[in-house]
Amino acid sequence: MTRTWWSSASRSLLEGITLTAPVGLAMVDTELRLTWVNDAMEHLCGIPRERFLGRRLGDVLPGLDVEHTEAEIRQVLETGRPSTGREYFGHVLSEPDQVAYSTSCFRLESEDGQPLGACYIVLSTTDHYRARQKLTLLNEARKRMGSTLDIPHTAQELADAAVPGLADHVTVDLLDSVLRGEEPPPGPADATTAAALRCAGHRSTREDVPPPTPPGEPCGYPPLSPTARALINGTSTLIPELDATDPHWTVDDPARSAHLRELGTHSLMIVPIRARGTTLGAATIGRWRPKGPFQPDDLVLAEELVGHAAVCIDNARRYTHEHAAALTLQRSLLPQDLPEQNAVDAAYRYLPADAEAGVGGDWFDVIPLSGARVALVVGDVVGHGVHAAATMGRLRAAVQTLADIDLAPDEVLAHLDDVVSRIAEEADDESGVTGATCLYAVYDPVSCHCTLARAGHPAPVLVTPPGIAQLMDLPSGPPLGLGGLPFESTQREVPEGSILVLYTDGLIQSHCLDADQGLQQLLDALATTLTPLEDLCDAAVTNLSANRPGDDAALLLARTHALGEEHVASWDITKDPAAVAPARAMAARQLAAWGLEDLAFTTELVVSELVTNAIRYASDPIRLRMIRDRMLICEVSDGSSTSPHLRHARTTDEGGRGLFLIAQFAQRWGTRYARDGKTIWSEQPLRSTGLERDGLGGPGKSAGPEILEVSA
Repeated sequence: MTRTWWSSASRSLLEGITLTAPVGLAMVDTELRLTWVNDAMEHLCGIPRERFLGRRLGDVLPGLDVEHTEAEIRQVLETGRPSTGREYFGHVLSEPDQVAYSTSCFRLESEDGQPLGACYIVLSTTDHYRARQKLTLLNEARKRMGSTLDIPHTAQELADAAVPGLADHVTVDLLDSVLRGEEPPPGPADATTAAALRCAGHRSTREDVPPPTPPGEPCGYPPLSPTARALINGTSTLIPELDATDPHWTVDDPARSAHLRELGTHSLMIVPIRARGTTLGAATIGRWRPKGPFQPDDLVLAEELVGHAAVCIDNARRYTHEHAAALTLQRSLLPQDLPEQNAVDAAYRYLPADAEAGVGGDWFDVIPLSGARVALVVGDVVGHGVHAAATMGRLRAAVQTLADIDLAPDEVLAHLDDVVSRIAEEADDESGVTGATCLYAVYDPVSCHCTLARAGHPAPVLVTPPGIAQLMDLPSGPPLGLGGLPFESTQREVPEGSILVLYTDGLIQSHCLDADQGLQQLLDALATTLTPLEDLCDAAVTNLSANRPGDDAALLLARTHALGEEHVASWDITKDPAAVAPARAMAARQLAAWGLEDLAFTTELVVSELVTNAIRYASDPIRLRMIRDRMLICEVSDGSSTSPHLRHARTTDEGGRGLFLIAQFAQRWGTRYARDGKTIWSEQPLRSTGLERDGLGGPGKSAGPEILEVSA
């Protein structure tokens, strides 16, 4: 059969289809050789028509699956059933980029029904394919971008989304103020701003060529560069054909121009990153050969990508600003340093939650109490954010106030429960603060006893001197804020040198660690002897340091000390006014034994007044105790719960000046209550007050002795 077999059989058909039809047409004979093509097929393949004749389709249509296509045509020739809708992708000589086309095939027959060949139809679907690709790219980018509230990570997500689907390399530069979470100035940037950018994200298909500015480093642009002009004008810039040797900007930026030349970049787009009327930075998008230059529709896609990324970056910036403010508030409300006291050696660690979780409401405290005792506190407010941090500050202040009036741990929690309930009533629904947990412990170095109570908080750990770490068995108690439920205090003997470990649940529980495993790891880390507290803290938080916790965590370690008999003296006092003078004498002798003779006058005055008040107004048993610690402590206990009140005596009153004088001479004084009575105490510095030199108690001055005589 000759190659002109179709001239008589199908001439009328071909005359009805012009040679310039937009659909590519090709005729093949029964041996699958090309016998005729139209202009559209010639243009699609980029091969002259003469070179088609006698060749197979697979030789001229790139991307064609020759084996399956020829099998498809043979099946059409054999069965007469047409084949439609097959899609192929590849490159043609007339197009620098990948093209897509759809093919169909039907059999040509003679008048008696014998196959003469096949008509192969090729329809270009490149525009539809590219539009679908761009829509897919945009949808995938929107899913990926904004996955976190971290500004550099979001910028990197923009670069990753555009490469390689849209570009070969992308650089995302942001203002320094944006990276810090600050509000940028409204409107387009100026030349100064363009010179103060910082690289926040970079992606390239050629990872072997490093960027001129690594992410995180400053990357200022000269005023004549395309990026600076785009920032200043506030509009996107499309450079289809880039001249990387243009002296207008390459002279001032040789490193970046050399980088573009090394990559072979021939087309460039610069899109300002803008949100809410403010410029946040710019995205520089490049392409190198053999890909064709950027087209206007590519710029539209780039603006869509950058616009969505700008909203995500601005959200991350606003969150960063709020998070920084919340962190500042939280740090200001937490202890800046631990107070000085001798009951325990203390060390602590506070680990804030990751940025996405927000600041939490964990807190800790070490509060010196009367009688050389110390209160150890750890608490956790439910929720995150500024509201949780502010609530934490209110609860910490409340605990310190309650500790100052020397309430028992269970009473402290009961009052704290009322405070949380009031805060919950005042708070709006958006605050998310619905409760808190707390552990309150009081350690007495004289008796080596620790009294503890907890409100829904994890039980503390006791590490004994041999290095055995175990949980302390305490009644749990309800979380704070439920209202009306009781709390219970428990007293435990704590050997000298033991370590009390108080912590929040964020220390033992995280996304990848359940509470039981975390608690066991904590016990293993603490089970050691003679280890410095700072090293123990580091060991306890090692597991959390590798992965930032989803919740903040607080850890407080306290190694206990004991005040031996040489630091404490106590006497039983009979309920007789005549016992006042012997009490003063015993106190003076004890001061002499401690080498504190300079404090004799003020101490005798304090002892005289306290003992006199107990004898006159209280009940048995009456006991005087003196403790030499960082301060000289004088305590008088009795069996009455009646509390004395400080008042200003009138000039005609014969009494009522005792507590007023104690308040003047002592650095601190107060009253604490027990189940069987109360204790009035005072503290004096371990140095002379200079009263004798001031004429208030020296020889021949009768102010002090007269008051003592009246009181006794």
